[in-house]
Amino acid sequence: MALASLKEGETVLDLGSGAGLDCFLAAQKVGSTGNVIGVDMTPEMVKRARRSAEDGGYTNVKFKLGFIEDLPVAGNSIDAVISNCVINLSPDKKKVFQEVFRVLKPGGRMMISDIVLTRELPRAIKESVEGYHACVSGAMVSDEYLRCIETAGFQAIKVIDQTPFPFDLLINDPTAMAIFEEAKIAPTEAEEIAGTIVSLKVQAYKRN
Repeated sequence: MALASLKEGETVLDLGSGAGLDCFLAAQKVGSTGNVIGVDMTPEMVKRARRSAEDGGYTNVKFKLGFIEDLPVAGNSIDAVISNCVINLSPDKKKVFQEVFRVLKPGGRMMISDIVLTRELPRAIKESVEGYHACVSGAMVSDEYLRCIETAGFQAIKVIDQTPFPFDLLINDPTAMAIFEEAKIAPTEAEEIAGTIVSLKVQAYKRN
């Protein structure tokens, strides 16, 4: 959805760019007159992405080492911010949205996909290390998540899609099931809890 909205000549920022795949796809959309910036906190990933960009001849893509709570990007310089299941891992999501708002140009947009909750998780899961690495224990309740976006100054906030995470995928995922085993939660209760985990796609604008 986010990639499809990109236009020739735009400047795009990808939060938590990892190995750079989304950045390379975005680069094809914005063309030679556009630019793509990927930010990641892991030096190894930034190095790998830079190497891939060089190998692929992507001259309009740059990768920067940094935290999404303190973006190494100038204010009012970005047309579109994209992100896929990264913000929920941040311990300070409010600061992330404030930073996204800061770097966007007036009229710029944020289009993100993330993991949220319909209600709070049991404490045992929230404190689970396995849960954190599986993008679960750090997730925020959806209403609070959307309030953070609004408080940062965004307008025209729209939930594009909200899809419950399928439990049948969880039971076939050793990492996910380890979360429930670590928390000593029975399978029937695990299925109920899994129903509160949601994939959320949100679009929001920084008005002129």
